[in-house]
Amino acid sequence: MISNKILLGLFVLLCSMSLQAQDSKKLIVEQQLDRWHEAAAKADYETYFDLMVEPGVFVGTDATEHWDLSAFKSFSKPYFDKGKAWSFTSIERHIYFTDSEQTAYFDELLDTHMGICRGSGVMLLKKGKWKVAHYVLSIAVPNDHVATLNELKKETDSLLIKTLKEKQ
Repeated sequence: MISNKILLGLFVLLCSMSLQAQDSKKLIVEQQLDRWHEAAAKADYETYFDLMVEPGVFVGTDATEHWDLSAFKSFSKPYFDKGKAWSFTSIERHIYFTDSEQTAYFDELLDTHMGICRGSGVMLLKKGKWKVAHYVLSIAVPNDHVATLNELKKETDSLLIKTLKEKQ
């Protein structure tokens, strides 16, 4: 009969190994996201879009910016061609996995030319590589400034709301 101490030791060892595997997966996802952001900063179009899946989605900070991968490539190409796309550096990131561990979802705070932004998204494990499937970029607005911001964008928002409701 196996003693309780041996069973407890095996349980602790297995839990430790599971946590190490989870940390390793998180590190790989983090590295891929860092490579993705770095590719944009270096205007490396091929690497940037190779780190996304088809069909992919990018949602920008403007309410009208919702692109599938093809449209996002078209929008982005002139920036990359000029040798300067955008530079986002993660300053805080949280990564989570689905039970299947084939999908990771994340959120991150970014240091950008727009100040602090938040990126959130989904990555899929495709052919052994983590790739961005869906990314949402938003400008982080301190709660104390929301009323001022709402006033600044009131007219534009009301026009867009009207246009979108007419499409329904």
